[in-house]
Amino acid sequence: MRFMEKGSMRAETTTNSKWKGDAGCRERGLTLVEILAVVVILGFLAATLAVGFSGSFGKVKHELAKTGIGQIIDKVEAYRIEKGVWPTNDLGLRALSDGHAAPTDSYFLESGKLLDPWKRPYYYVTPGPNQYPYKVLTYGADRAPGGGGEDADLSSVNLRGEK
Repeated sequence: MRFMEKGSMRAETTTNSKWKGDAGCRERGLTLVEILAVVVILGFLAATLAVGFSGSFGKVKHELAKTGIGQIIDKVEAYRIEKGVWPTNDLGLRALSDGHAAPTDSYFLESGKLLDPWKRPYYYVTPGPNQYPYKVLTYGADRAPGGGGEDADLSSVNLRGEK
């Protein structure tokens, strides 16, 4: 920086900056190419995160389905203790909900809890396979028997075998 000379009223800088003092202020903006590059990079990041999270959502729904089946099992067992019989195939899981059970019954379950995470009713079959008295199941995201990942079936029989 130069010092003010006698009789001069302003100081001048001697830097190599493109910026000039207030008198000749010239701001540099982003070019269209730079803006497009940033948008493309942000798009790639968003796509990568979306793919990663979509797999996590499927796993979360499966965990919710396991929890839902566990709650239903508890209520079906309570129904058996209180009534002395398992719910029939005709009545199914409706035996645990409104119209067939009062909210004060030990086996009562809100009708919303009888829906799997994909908003479809859980299935109930009695007698169940392999000497089990019943089976509660959901077919997963694809609504069809079999499948893997998010489409995998979950049942009370399979959950009993898990450690």
